[in-house]
Amino acid sequence: MSIDVQIADLTTLAVDAIVNAANVTLLGGGGVDGAIHRAAGPDLLAACRALPEVAPRVRCPTGEARITPGFRLPARFVIHTVGPVWNGGSQDEPALLASCYRRSVEVAARHDLHTLAFPAISCGIYGYPLEDAAQVSVIALREALRLHPATSITLCAFNPGMASLWRAALA
Repeated sequence: MSIDVQIADLTTLAVDAIVNAANVTLLGGGGVDGAIHRAAGPDLLAACRALPEVAPRVRCPTGEARITPGFRLPARFVIHTVGPVWNGGSQDEPALLASCYRRSVEVAARHDLHTLAFPAISCGIYGYPLEDAAQVSVIALREALRLHPATSITLCAFNPGMASLWRAALA
């Protein structure tokens, strides 16, 4: 059971699974989602399209997680999770964000995956305040690791600022 922080390109990490900060359609987008889809190649989009919709144009509701192969990525799998859009914190955003991290670890454990790398979910276009997101993610991951202690987590920051916030939350 461990959590470490790295500054890296998530799509280059050779782990069992990387976590994708996806949207509800799972059909690609901008930011981390777009980078993962580009790096994995067109088979990832086909695999996402094959996942069942649970509502019109929704394959993965906010706070839940789904899994696909990693295709051209060094990671064997991609766990897709949909973080909340920040609306000031009054629409259950902290609970939904925590659920993204916990559910991703649960999906990994169900598939016997032990090394996971996470981006800063909801911290890009979804506007979640970075310091708050760092705290929520670390608390949720520590809870998840109590249930799944064989899992090793890498928090993958795209820049030194987010890495610093995660390190402070871990301290």
